[in-house]
Amino acid sequence: MKSFATFGNELYTGERSYNFVGKRKIWFSIAGIAVLLSILFPMLGGGFNFGIEFRGGSQFTISDVAHKESALGEKAVAEAVPGTVAVVTNIAGSTMQVQTDRLSDDQTLRVKDSLKAAYGVTEEHITSTFVGPTWGQDVSRQAIIGFFVFVLLATVLMALYFRTWRMSIAAIIGLLVVMVVTAGFYAASNFEVTPSAIIGFLTILSYSLYDTVVVFDKIRENTADIATSTRRTFGEEVNLAVNQTLVRSINTMMVAVLPVGSILFIGAFLLGAGTLRDLSLALFIGIIVSTFSTIFIAAPMYAWLRQNEPALAKQAKKVQARRGAETVDA
Repeated sequence: MKSFATFGNELYTGERSYNFVGKRKIWFSIAGIAVLLSILFPMLGGGFNFGIEFRGGSQFTISDVAHKESALGEKAVAEAVPGTVAVVTNIAGSTMQVQTDRLSDDQTLRVKDSLKAAYGVTEEHITSTFVGPTWGQDVSRQAIIGFFVFVLLATVLMALYFRTWRMSIAAIIGLLVVMVVTAGFYAASNFEVTPSAIIGFLTILSYSLYDTVVVFDKIRENTADIATSTRRTFGEEVNLAVNQTLVRSINTMMVAVLPVGSILFIGAFLLGAGTLRDLSLALFIGIIVSTFSTIFIAAPMYAWLRQNEPALAKQAKKVQARRGAETVDA
């Protein structure tokens, strides 16, 4: 069996090649279906599962608990106020946090008494507060503003750096696919959307764009003298660039996913820390989707946007003519 290094060398030299650009209709169709499903899931499934910071509710903090089982808090709330669902997390060491929909004063007192009994703590070790939705709304508004500012600046800077607006458009389309599919995954799996998850979503933007820029830089290098080249067409040069950076893209994804996956495991299963879980979950999904988007969407999209340019069409005819002449000579 060939080593991974040999596999990478074969991709770089063109000895081995996968036709990413030539099969772009397949990739675009798959991406279109994924985006459509990601939009339909929130619409048909009741929307996103927003955390208490966005919808408002009651929050209880219990310190110095001896047993950190979430089931104790869930059962205590259900017994105190039947029909109320609680989200229980271990936020730090021996401190538990219990979140519910907004409760009345009487219900709050009953829940506090039930939680005290369940976790075996005294009055001074449990506090209750009401969390209004205003803070979450502010975070959402700032996140949306930040997203559009990022997209605008990224579009302008990439157009200046690569000296073509088509690369900017292709990169932004790939970026939008990543964000929509990641959000759709959250809606379909009913994961809770918290401020930490929003931060994770915004962090995905930088990783996705970074991965795309690296591939596009190789495309620019390969197509610098495309007008005078008769060896490969523009689409073939773009495909070669994707193959040449394929191993690097996979390695970068693995290097990024492994520590994020570890944080996700620790936050979700060992510590029960909701903040770590929500942040790392968004990153974990986004990094994987970003890698596939760069390879299967952004690069083929760029080739498609430029395929009808007169100069490139003329160059493609020269390539075909040379190949035809070589076939006759053979």
